Amino acid sequence: MIVTTGFFDGVHLGHRLVIERLVALAHGRDDESAVVTFWPHPRTVLQDGARELRLLTSLDEKKALLEGLGVDHVEVLDFTRSFAALTAEEYLRDVLQARFGATVLLIGYDNRLGSDRLTAAALAPAADRLGLGLVTLPPLGAGEQDGAISSTRIRTALARGEVDRAAAMLGYPYSLYGVVVAGNRLGRTIGFPTANMQLYEPLKLVPGNGAYAVDVDVLGCRWSGMCNIGVRPTVGGTARTIETHILDFSEDIYGLPIRITFRRKIRDEIHFPSLDALRDRLELDRRSLGAEASPDIHPHER
Repeated sequence: MIVTTGFFDGVHLGHRLVIERLVALAHGRDDESAVVTFWPHPRTVLQDGARELRLLTSLDEKKALLEGLGVDHVEVLDFTRSFAALTAEEYLRDVLQARFGATVLLIGYDNRLGSDRLTAAALAPAADRLGLGLVTLPPLGAGEQDGAISSTRIRTALARGEVDRAAAMLGYPYSLYGVVVAGNRLGRTIGFPTANMQLYEPLKLVPGNGAYAVDVDVLGCRWSGMCNIGVRPTVGGTARTIETHILDFSEDIYGLPIRITFRRKIRDEIHFPSLDALRDRLELDRRSLGAEASPDIHPHER
């Protein structure tokens, strides 16, 4: 079994280069590939800045992305304090070898394993003692002009509302998945009913406040929409909400699952002087989206 290990939040382009190398190495050796990952995030267990932590992918999303890259096995370990106490050699021997039958470990040059935080170079003696092959990847060159791609950089871009930049680093557009819950129905009074979303994964990162062009997957079809993230200052709101107006859509979807996929940011959230002014701006936003429907939008949306 050819194995790599890590949290892989977002399964971004940098991660994908590692996974592609893993799969190719396994195929070349007529072996199987495995990604050994963890849940929950170590910071939530070790309380290392856990209050501020937000994730790019839920566990189900991460598994689906990894499996979509051709990995034979995606193994999820329960990250606990006792697990965190394992040294790198204990992790190699008692987990990767004993539980998953690892014969080769593929690891990035800057990865660190175990409570002793060993680098790839420092792992080599332990791997030799255990008879575990060790393949160390050099810097892979997947990065922006101003630095390498990382989950942290992607989180920063999303927090700024730069969903297009985040998509370029992820290799796919960012999305949120949740259930439609009841709101105050104010949007209906101005001709813009909205679907209010409650996330299935509470730690999922929500992009910065503003209005966004989005694709909406609901009722088995994809629609065009515009999503507002923020506190609704025009009506004196204080709680942050995720509200999506689905173009040319009138179905009752309360209690149903919904996914919104971000295309671009339209504008910042604005405090309008009146509901009429808000309605007028929403109408402008809606018109600007008319020619932007994705190729796989529901035919009724075209």
